[in-house]
Amino acid sequence: MSDGYQRMYVEFYGIPRERAGTARLEVDANTLGELLRTLATQMPALGEFICKDRLQSAAVANLNGERFVSDPVTPLNGSDCLLILSADAGG
Repeated sequence: MSDGYQRMYVEFYGIPRERAGTARLEVDANTLGELLRTLATQMPALGEFICKDRLQSAAVANLNGERFVSDPVTPLNGSDCLLILSADAGG
């Protein structure tokens, strides 16, 4: 990725983990939408969960284990960890 992007961790749980084929990876992005677009490009098997720059209703995103996020313009920092999990597992 080009300079200026933040590198953060993404952790997958439930069905998203099965589709991703990994529990955790590093991604460069400044916003939730950028991160999701990167995931959709790098991991086509996650396509059922991502539409453009948003998660489909089958999955939810949690930022640092503190709050659920869905707005594509949500800013991300290098110290952030985004959790992507099945919606039924997330509440």
